[in-house]
Amino acid sequence: MKHSGIAAFLRHHYRHFNAAALIDAADAYVAQLDRGGRMMITLAGAMSTAELGLSLAEMIRRGKVHAITCTGANLEEDIFNLVAHDHYVRVPDWRNLTAEQEKELERAGRNRVTDTCIPEGEAFRAIENEILELWQRADRKGERYFPHEFFYQMIREGMIEKSYQIDPKDSWLVAACEKNLPIFVPGWEDSTLGNIFVSHVLEGDLSGYHIVKSGPEYMGALADWYLSTTMGKSLKELEPIEGEDTEDAVHLRAIPGEQAKTTVGFFQIGGGIAGDFPICVVPMIHQDLRRPCPYWAYFCQVSDSTTSYGSYSGAIPTEKITWGKLDIDTPKFVIESDATIVAPLVFQYVLEESRD
Repeated sequence: MKHSGIAAFLRHHYRHFNAAALIDAADAYVAQLDRGGRMMITLAGAMSTAELGLSLAEMIRRGKVHAITCTGANLEEDIFNLVAHDHYVRVPDWRNLTAEQEKELERAGRNRVTDTCIPEGEAFRAIENEILELWQRADRKGERYFPHEFFYQMIREGMIEKSYQIDPKDSWLVAACEKNLPIFVPGWEDSTLGNIFVSHVLEGDLSGYHIVKSGPEYMGALADWYLSTTMGKSLKELEPIEGEDTEDAVHLRAIPGEQAKTTVGFFQIGGGIAGDFPICVVPMIHQDLRRPCPYWAYFCQVSDSTTSYGSYSGAIPTEKITWGKLDIDTPKFVIESDATIVAPLVFQYVLEESRD
C-alpha cells in the first residue's frame, strides 16, 4: 500500500518509543477491521470536552467503531459542547491560577476542566428542561431507558437542534445516534446530569430512580451485544459448557477467533471505569455464564498512567491475561502519552489506511 497524508507523515517520523507504539497499534487496528473484526472504543477523562468528536465522529460514520463505553461525563459533555460551544472559556495559564481566581470562576458559573471552563448556565441548564421532559414522559408511561437512550431521543426528536453551536458532524454522539451505535455508560450517576436526575427524584418531580436503567443492566446489555456480535447467537441460544473452573474447562469456553462469527477489539483511552467495566464482560461470560466466546481480539491503551503497585489504569496488558480478558496471542499495545494528542492521530491513520 502506498501511504499518503497523515499516515505517510507518521510512518516516516514515528519510528521509536511511544511513537513506534502508536504506529504498531494503528496498524493492528487496521488489520482488525480489514479481516472483518469489530472495535470498541472506551472514553475516560474529559475527552468530549477536549472535542474528540472532531475525529471520533468520522470514525463512527465510516464504520471504524462499533461500540462505545464511556463515563457519564463524556456522554453529556459532547452534548454540552454541541449546544454551548460559543460560551466555553479557555484559560491558557491554568497552571498559575490562585485559589482566589478559581473561586471567581466558580462564582461566574465556569466549571474548569484543565484549560477549559464549561459554562454552567449555557451548558448544564440549557438541556435540563429537555432531559427532564424525557424523564417525566418515561415516568408517566411506565417506561425505562438507559442514559444514552434518553440522549438519542433528544437528538432524534430535534429537541435541541435549534441550540446547536457547532456543526453536528463534529459531535461523536450525534454520529453514534445516526448509526444507532451501542453505548455503555457505567457509573452514570457520577456525572452532572446524573446528579441532576437524583435532585429531581428527591424533589418529587420524578416517581423514583427506576426510570433510568442501571450499571448492572448495562453489563447485561453488553454481554448480549458481545455474544450476538462474536457468536451470532443470544445467551439462550448458547448451551453452557459445564465443568469445574479448571484451566481446561475455561479453555473450552474461550474459543479461537476463527471459530467465532467475528471478533471485537478494545481501544482504551485513559483508565478508570470506562475501561475496567467493559473488558470484564469476557471473563464473566466464560466463568459466570459458562458460555463460549472469543477473548478480546486486540487491546490498546492510551494513557499517561505508569505501571505501579495496585494501579489498574497503569497495569500492563499481560496482567489482563491472568484475569481471562486477553489471550497470549492477543495483539497488545500501550501508548504512554497524552490521549488528546495520540487518539486523533490514530483515528486519522485508521481512516486513511483501512478499507471502506
